[in-house]
Amino acid sequence: MSENKTSNEYNLPDDKAETLERARRLEYWSLFFLLTIIVVLGLTMGASQAMKAMWTEDFLSLVPTSSVLIGIYFRRKRPNEKFPYGYRRAVQICFLAGAVAVFGFGLYILIDSVIKLIMAHHPTIQTIELFGTRVWLGWLMIAALVYSIFPPLILGRMKLPLAQELHDKALQTDATIDKGDWLAGIAGIVGILGIAYGYWWADAVAGAIISVEIVKDGFGALKNSVQQLMNMRPTDVENKEKDPIYDRVQETIGNLEWVKDSRVRLREDGDVIAGEAFVVPADERDLMEKLGEAGESVKALDWRIYDFNIVPVASLDNN
Repeated sequence: MSENKTSNEYNLPDDKAETLERARRLEYWSLFFLLTIIVVLGLTMGASQAMKAMWTEDFLSLVPTSSVLIGIYFRRKRPNEKFPYGYRRAVQICFLAGAVAVFGFGLYILIDSVIKLIMAHHPTIQTIELFGTRVWLGWLMIAALVYSIFPPLILGRMKLPLAQELHDKALQTDATIDKGDWLAGIAGIVGILGIAYGYWWADAVAGAIISVEIVKDGFGALKNSVQQLMNMRPTDVENKEKDPIYDRVQETIGNLEWVKDSRVRLREDGDVIAGEAFVVPADERDLMEKLGEAGESVKALDWRIYDFNIVPVASLDNN
């Protein structure tokens, strides 16, 4: 006997649906500002290692932003005969690919920056003619970097509470990468100013600092996506601690008078939770009715519980 919704469309509670719509709008704004930042940094990049790293990080930031939007699209698709469990893991696959790209490019920039430090590469920032006046390109770089700081600073802070409310780890990671973007912008400005004051190594050091941030973000996203695909037990939205929902479900099942023994398994499918409970009935009278009531009790614990099966067994030895 089981309680499940695998053949039905999963609908968010109304308040969570409104939060999801706000998150979707924020991601579209992020996409817009990222594209403008990429263009501005590309036009002023020159030979600066810090600018190169910043441009790369902002370009790669398109991946988690796009993954969140893809996830919002796929979560609305109904399960069907070919995909009876729905399409929710599509975003995890996209996010895994993006995490690999972010991690790999971060390592490339880090190694490149270290090599330039070892070889004592002295970057030069030329002047350009702007409206009939010769202007040091470094000032334009700094202006571009200042512009690159504020959109991720503001939007990232706006995404964090939405990620917590929706328990959306892709959105949480995107907000974390936004933080890395604006911190990297500050590091880039320091690097450009270092060149201006004759510290040739400042640019490469800034590039290395930014690349370390890229590697850290990429590794965190990679670890998170692999663990979810391997059906790791639910964790909190920052992926640090065990989600308390596990103990709540175990306690709810274990406290049923007609249950002699039980074991609960839970996994995350994106923002929702699926799993099963194996129960050894102490009393099998009206068992079907009891299973149904128990399933409803579990689903009432948290809006994220989507596909939960309760399976009566003779023993837990093989379950």
